[in-house]
Amino acid sequence: MGQGFQHQGRLSVLIGSLGDLVEDIVVRLNSPIQYASDTDAQITRRRGGSAATVAVVAASIDGQSRFIGQLGNDFVGAKLIAELGDAGVDFAGTRAGQTGSIVVIVDPDGERTMLTDRGSSQQLQGADPAWLEGLTYLHVPFYSLAQEPLASTAQDLISQAKARGLAVSIDASSVSVLMGFGIDNAVTLFRQLSPTVLFCNQEEAEILQVDGDPSAFGADMVVVKRGSEPVSVFLCGGEEVSVPVPDCPPITNTTGAGDAFTAGFLCHLVADASPAGAALSGHRAACSYLTN
Repeated sequence: MGQGFQHQGRLSVLIGSLGDLVEDIVVRLNSPIQYASDTDAQITRRRGGSAATVAVVAASIDGQSRFIGQLGNDFVGAKLIAELGDAGVDFAGTRAGQTGSIVVIVDPDGERTMLTDRGSSQQLQGADPAWLEGLTYLHVPFYSLAQEPLASTAQDLISQAKARGLAVSIDASSVSVLMGFGIDNAVTLFRQLSPTVLFCNQEEAEILQVDGDPSAFGADMVVVKRGSEPVSVFLCGGEEVSVPVPDCPPITNTTGAGDAFTAGFLCHLVADASPAGAALSGHRAACSYLTN
């Protein structure tokens, strides 16, 4: 495992991201789906997973990061781990079962629908303290907190991280996952885990009833991502920082944009506590990720 990376004279930044690394099967539709018939499409395979995307983008910014999770003991898992290494991402975790896959259907307007089989990624058991060595920040998508046994492992690792003085962030991840877990249960869990930063998109913010008070979720700040609209960073004391999206080429597939934003935000926040600067860094990371 790496021990950080010196970047442009800054303090070492090494972000760890806990959760899923899967194979994305991206289906870009050239026209609306013709049910019970053929639809012309472009189909590609690539590395996917919310936690993995955060780690890859963080490594592209600061030179190194760490992905923590479980992959299948199969060819696909080995291939994905090799791709992480090429991107500067350490792998920490276990290999067992079958690597997950997500079918991402992208309609002609760029809207995504995902068919998800997370495979063995939800089966990670036992929070090894060594997984936290050298980290500055631990990021956990809510996907990693919604299903056992990964959920207990994630909570244990968050407790260990906080005991070491590491900052912790959580992403609300998915409206459907939050609703399946129970909104009140999710809010209670956020309060118990007390993240430094809670990320959510506009739809997630609405069902969580984000009203500008991070303390309602046990957080120091809540970041609401709104796609091409300005992001809002809510701070304790009622302050709101709004940061517009800079110019970015047209995007036809927004898959991974929120996770790339998270990576850019966290990398900047570690080095410079300015929420406005972190949000701008997040926007730029998302734009760069989507146009590469």
